[in-house]
Amino acid sequence: ILSVSILRAVMSHFHCYHFCLFRTAIGEIDFFKIQDEDETANLIWSDSAVQHEKIAELRNYQRINHFPGMGEICRKDCLARNMSKIIKCQPQEYSFIPKTWIFPAEYTQFQNYVKELRRKRKQKTFIVKPANGAMGHGISLIRNCEKLPVQEHYIVQEYLDKPFLMEGYKFDLRIYILVTSCDPLRIFLYNDGLVRMGTEKYHAPSEANLSQLYMHLTNYSVNKHNENFERDETTDKGSKRSISWFTEFLRTNDYDVAKFWGDVSELVVKTLIVAEPHVLHAYRMCRPGQPPGSDSVCFEVLGFDIILDRKLKPWLLEINRAPSFGTDQKIDYDVKKGVLLNALKLLNIRLSDKKRDLAQQKAEAQRRLYGHGSMKKLSAASSDWEKQRHKLEQRREELKERLAQVRKQISREEHEKQHLGNYRRIYPPDDKLLLEKYESLLSAAFQTFLAGRAASLQKEMNNPLKRMKEEDILDLLEQCELDDEKLMGKTSKQKGPKPLKINTTPSASPTLSGPIRRSISCPRSIASLSSPNELRIFSSRPSPTVPMPTALVRPSSAMPRSHSLSRSGFAHRVPHSNSLGTIHSNLGDPLINLRTKEQEAELVHQTLVVLNAMRIRFPGKTEEEAEAVLDEVSAALCMCARECVILVLDIVHINVRSALQRIWREPDVDSLHLYRLFNRVFNRLLWSHGQGLWNCLSNTGSSWETNFSKSSEVLSPQELQCCRRLVQLCRDCLLVVYKFVSESRGSLTGLSPEWDDTR
Repeated sequence: ILSVSILRAVMSHFHCYHFCLFRTAIGEIDFFKIQDEDETANLIWSDSAVQHEKIAELRNYQRINHFPGMGEICRKDCLARNMSKIIKCQPQEYSFIPKTWIFPAEYTQFQNYVKELRRKRKQKTFIVKPANGAMGHGISLIRNCEKLPVQEHYIVQEYLDKPFLMEGYKFDLRIYILVTSCDPLRIFLYNDGLVRMGTEKYHAPSEANLSQLYMHLTNYSVNKHNENFERDETTDKGSKRSISWFTEFLRTNDYDVAKFWGDVSELVVKTLIVAEPHVLHAYRMCRPGQPPGSDSVCFEVLGFDIILDRKLKPWLLEINRAPSFGTDQKIDYDVKKGVLLNALKLLNIRLSDKKRDLAQQKAEAQRRLYGHGSMKKLSAASSDWEKQRHKLEQRREELKERLAQVRKQISREEHEKQHLGNYRRIYPPDDKLLLEKYESLLSAAFQTFLAGRAASLQKEMNNPLKRMKEEDILDLLEQCELDDEKLMGKTSKQKGPKPLKINTTPSASPTLSGPIRRSISCPRSIASLSSPNELRIFSSRPSPTVPMPTALVRPSSAMPRSHSLSRSGFAHRVPHSNSLGTIHSNLGDPLINLRTKEQEAELVHQTLVVLNAMRIRFPGKTEEEAEAVLDEVSAALCMCARECVILVLDIVHINVRSALQRIWREPDVDSLHLYRLFNRVFNRLLWSHGQGLWNCLSNTGSSWETNFSKSSEVLSPQELQCCRRLVQLCRDCLLVVYKFVSESRGSLTGLSPEWDDTR
């Protein structure tokens, strides 16, 4: 059960009424309310803007419903100021906001504009709003501009005097928008909302009707006091209706509904692009050191107020950062409850987030204490070779970091697709041309609002890695590996090969005790199989060339937890000494650069023999029965098997690594050419969240072999056979794990308290 803290600016009847629906919504998804002063809540909901200090103090697992800096578009004066700046450089793209002046600063410009209208013998109506007002308070219409007070803080806009009418009434639309992240920006539009109508028939503004606010204003807080306000429970009547009904109304009357929603979506995205430089800069000031692409502690539900002119063009009126969730009519309850419920499901707030955050903090503290993972610094006396290695290592780390971000993004998008509800994502869009247009506007916004103050953000926007897909980054990583091998080859030539006598007698078998470690994307059903003897995956048949023990090698619970979506999960995972059984420290010094080609070929041959001797065992079945299971499952495997891919690759990887350490007599096999080939295969199988291994199952192509064919590197026949056998082991392991779990699923729910049907 997840906890929620509700922060109120003022305790009043209105706020209690406002939070009634919110309490109902959180109760339906197993949240419970805790004391406001409790700082451990998973979700914090506030009805007013939040101080930057509050956001800075949040733990990584917590979520709060406001972004810092969002006031730049939610205050009327800030919105006008920022829109004025962006219009100067992008006038064609930002033509959806009426001409606006901020008083008293722009009083002179406004009077000059009025004089120009008089010279042309034109007269326009203007609407005057308090700079930070809400709910229609203090709004008035004027035609005689000389009566405006100079020193008051007001927003003055041209009045749209030719609106789209419905049944003779003026109306506006309340569009609900969810922003789940600003780094990167992700925007969702709710497919329903409210149509709020005036309560008097509309007539063009004149001196006689300027004071008739029930005709000219569409605010619910204003019109509900009129005796003509209709509270009707039917969908097609009343002064408040749903946008879903309005969409059907447009379709029935032969309006272009697709264009209408496309225009609304563009208006929303372009407006939030104006806010993004301010929000991102403020967010990073609050959360320094948080890597790009990590889960955002902030989200926001915004209420966009939009009015349509007679050509159905949407115009932005204002943006509410705390839209009301009061429900005095059934239509309010239906629409707003959906907005809240679907938003909370999209956020993917999990009980395990808190535990994972604590584990990450502990790991980070140990890394800082012992200096693990830190790159060696160059000295003034460093050689050219050392500088090249250092530059290559920096490039590799940058690629790995970006690869982890991309894979995390893939996982996030998979969750979003399954939990969109009535939302749809409007940024980033699926249309590539539209995305390029938005990115160009985003770059212009950063240049306009943060020029000279946030050069790092501008540089990050232009980073070519940001536009690369997982496949492209993997290709670059593999090129880094090849370049590194060439550099290592140079040192080998400098030192020269030395004759070496290799003892090929295998050492005692390595064993790893402990339960199977659950990977990030592994289903909880597999994590439940935690007893040491419950699921025994690997066995091996005796080989005439290399004697192989029958002990199982499995990931140990004592191993440091790695990010299974990251390439570094394979490239740098070194088991602890207590997890390697009898792999002792007397294996000798690294011998990679000292072996002859004949000796390496012999060791590759021995590795192939060992891999061929490995078999996947099914608990409680003979090897013949297990082979039959593989044939049966392979023919009828469903997509659910993808959930097992990362766990399976971990299982195979740790066994193969142990075998290489024993055969090659190397405590650190990361620099072995064969092990690097294996890492490339593992990464290709992990591609697109397991799609690479899935391709091997569904016979849609062997992408890992295609990868090697593109490379200029030449593989020996035995090295290629080793890679093929590695893929076969992964495939067989996936089939057995999937079959075992599917047969045991009925009894697994009682084993794990965190069982979740959606996983």
